[in-house]
Amino acid sequence: MTAAYIALGSNLQDPLTQLRSAVSALDKLPGSRVERTSSIYRSTPVGPVTQPDYLNAVLLLTTVLSPLRLLDALQQIEQEQGRVRGVRWGPRTLDLDILLYNDQHIDSPRLAIPHPALQQRNFVLYPLFEISDANLVLPDGAVLDTLVAACPRDDLEKTSLRFNKN
Repeated sequence: MTAAYIALGSNLQDPLTQLRSAVSALDKLPGSRVERTSSIYRSTPVGPVTQPDYLNAVLLLTTVLSPLRLLDALQQIEQEQGRVRGVRWGPRTLDLDILLYNDQHIDSPRLAIPHPALQQRNFVLYPLFEISDANLVLPDGAVLDTLVAACPRDDLEKTSLRFNKN
């Protein structure tokens, strides 16, 4: 089994329900199991389009799926939940990103692991820090607690919202 950290985000069509449905779908992937979920955070959108705030979280998935098969599965879940790919950084029903896949470094036309924006996104770093080892070392040698310390929390808000029990 491989440990994969997955980022979840939604700001359309009842974002909390979108995130809960995604966690349930991820837990049902063949040879996969959701091990941990972070708290749910509220963040302001990144990008030029005016849109509602996001709900974000990170989960730890153990899986037998290869990185590309996992990417295909994530994109299928997004599509099933109404994701329409339009404006970059625009509003969306669901966004699922592979942040880390064990200690692998992948740079292909379809997939980059670690996620290229991981180190600059507070809505990814703080939830990842919450459910992982603070001394987690990324494939490029960066240490997670150092990244979190260097990334301002700004308006990132840890909410009282919760995922349903599996």
